[in-house]
Amino acid sequence: MQISMNVSSIPASKTLEVNALAQELKKKGVDVVNLTAGEPDFPTPSPIVDAAIEALKMGFTKYTDSSGIPELREMIAKHVSKKFKVPCTANQVVVSNGGKQAIFNALASVISQNDEVIIIDPCWVSYEPMVLLLGAKAVHVKTQFEKEFIPNPEEIEKSISPATKVIIVNSPNNPTGTVYDEKTLYEIYEIAKKYDLLIISDEVYEPLVYDTDHISLFSISKGDRTVLVNAFSKSHSMTGWRIGYLVAPIEIARAAAKIQGHLTSNINSITQYAALKAFEVDTTYMKDRFRKRRDLVCSMLSELKLNYLRPKGAFYVLIDVREFEQDDVQFCMKLLNDQHVALVPGSAFNAQGFVRLSFATSEDLLKKGIDRIGKFIRR
Repeated sequence: MQISMNVSSIPASKTLEVNALAQELKKKGVDVVNLTAGEPDFPTPSPIVDAAIEALKMGFTKYTDSSGIPELREMIAKHVSKKFKVPCTANQVVVSNGGKQAIFNALASVISQNDEVIIIDPCWVSYEPMVLLLGAKAVHVKTQFEKEFIPNPEEIEKSISPATKVIIVNSPNNPTGTVYDEKTLYEIYEIAKKYDLLIISDEVYEPLVYDTDHISLFSISKGDRTVLVNAFSKSHSMTGWRIGYLVAPIEIARAAAKIQGHLTSNINSITQYAALKAFEVDTTYMKDRFRKRRDLVCSMLSELKLNYLRPKGAFYVLIDVREFEQDDVQFCMKLLNDQHVALVPGSAFNAQGFVRLSFATSEDLLKKGIDRIGKFIRR
């Protein structure tokens, strides 16, 4: 039986080989320092866990509205309206299985076979596979390390064709930690207006901006032709709970709810009731800890005289390893074999010649891992 052409078009993961070797070494008892994590290492705050237990005891274990329970959608609408100063209502909100499903629902709502979606590189690994699964084409706009990976709006405009339907924007950015400035975001919005395009603004790292205030494209556009995507994964260390959401123009929210209704019905009911409690929990202690880790990592990398981009948001550092090895996958394999440190190859994010280090782990492990990286590059 032949596999779907859409599925076959998805490229193989460039990290599988590294991950497989890391697991093999661990099984042999090797002390592997894993700096690949894409999730906070903090436990989910106890009030949220307690709220989930209470929901179980209350019997909230049935199907919910495909868009999410009304109380949570109202709470999200209220939160977004206040934070971004853009009035929105519960019927613009769809609660999904993490931010990932929210992005897919938004894409599926507006693109058809052979449409085009603009993606800014370096980019999160799942954007292009989602586009390909829908039978559309990903058009990549490159950014430069020397310009802190901030996109040039003129390059975005040059990439637009009659088939273009969507621009995906991710700030704070995974994998670079870049935070886009207000002027850049405003110009992207103006381009979307000019060519009647939809913007999907992936802002899941929004709570983790360290040197300035977060600037939301949703706020700049006042919600016009913009889908805001966020989640509780990074903000409240709830990655395994699988809960995210989109806020969109009503017709897109309705389409996203229809798609989700047929794919998953709704998301976990208990998670939704737990997320209600999340709005009462202060998680600034996580941000403060991540900032300290960011500063520690940058200080150590500077001592090693490595070229890297100091992240302004998220919890990743992108390191330029081209002076040591042009093939970033090979660099990661050699580092893992030689010093037992696991990093993510930059080519997984269309950032060839770079590697991604996550500081979503303890200070002790960060120090150990970077010390080992130092030994590796000195050889």
